[in-house]
Amino acid sequence: MTATLAHIWRHPVKGLGSEAVTASAVTAHAPLPGDRAWALAHGGAEDTDAWQRRRNFLVVAYGPRLAQITAQSHADGTLTLTHPDQPKLTFAPETDGAALIDWVRPLWPTQHSAPARLVKAPPEGMADNGLAQVSINSLSSLKALSEQIGHTLDPRRFRGNLWIDGWTPWQEFDLIGQTITIGDIRLKITDRIERCRATEANPDTGGRDIDPPRALLDRWGHKDFGVSATILDSGTLSVGDPVGLL
Repeated sequence: MTATLAHIWRHPVKGLGSEAVTASAVTAHAPLPGDRAWALAHGGAEDTDAWQRRRNFLVVAYGPRLAQITAQSHADGTLTLTHPDQPKLTFAPETDGAALIDWVRPLWPTQHSAPARLVKAPPEGMADNGLAQVSINSLSSLKALSEQIGHTLDPRRFRGNLWIDGWTPWQEFDLIGQTITIGDIRLKITDRIERCRATEANPDTGGRDIDPPRALLDRWGHKDFGVSATILDSGTLSVGDPVGLL
């Protein structure tokens, strides 16, 4: 079976909404455009616009109801966020950070430090590893994990960028250090991704209902799902692109 790019996802505000796209321009040695371009810092975070650790922001790992947010980017730079328990919000991140803070406050657990400031990501983005990379995940591995848990897992739990259909389960781990192609774009796979409590949150209900990291550890002896990769070429990635190995 020929492997193909099945899904492209970006997350305009780190931890606050998933957005599916059918194609994306990419730049060598940069994150996926529009992915984690912003992050909402809480009151305990550093007052800096540099990269910061995940714990400094509002993220699903600490606020599972955030998993229900969907995002839509607009050509004028505004974003629209939706949540089943909130009115739709359209705002300009450059100027309307206060509107986002007011909107998300009811969704954020009160035992955690309150949202305080919308931060623009540095050029390398605001991914958890602090590198200008994308995450690649396998639908076959997702199926294997779903079968282990006895529950069909929604890809949104993993907040990944690129999803591949047609690899054998866990084949992505064997590709560490190798270069793959997606369409005309080369990507070098560098590391496995260790998963956290964010994957426990159901993106439909906003509740913690299963424990994927525990299932991974019990069955396979690790908490890893998906891999990180560096984009080596500028161009366009499109759903349906063939995936190859150099």
